Amino acid sequence: MNDTPIHLTREDHARLRLLLSSAPYSNSHAAWRTLRDELDRAVVVDAAELSPTVVTIESTVAFEDLGTGECEEYTLTFPDRARVEERRLSILAPIGTALIGYREGDVVSWNTPGGIRQLRIRRVTHPAAAAAAR
Repeated sequence: MNDTPIHLTREDHARLRLLLSSAPYSNSHAAWRTLRDELDRAVVVDAAELSPTVVTIESTVAFEDLGTGECEEYTLTFPDRARVEERRLSILAPIGTALIGYREGDVVSWNTPGGIRQLRIRRVTHPAAAAAAR
């Protein structure tokens, strides 16, 4: 288990806890257990106190796979809004759970069937910042 704290807004933390509590048999699924573990180690703060470089729900994250050099960008979202073809990634996807609460520059590691993967977070953009840039 990773002991490095992650940072979440009160709203994201509450909504993710609600998601977990509403899922039947969530204790038996690895994705749910992993998300629960992440929430248990989170530092929860008001949205105004959170750095704009931290990955939150509905933020867009650009990252590099340190093993392959491949760069990707996804918007992290709740399962009902996830659309991989639109680059909207569920918080319950292993990579989504791995990224939440980390910040630009962090290297995030997580287990996959093929071994441990490491991602460096290159850029985090929040919806309000993206709209202001247009």
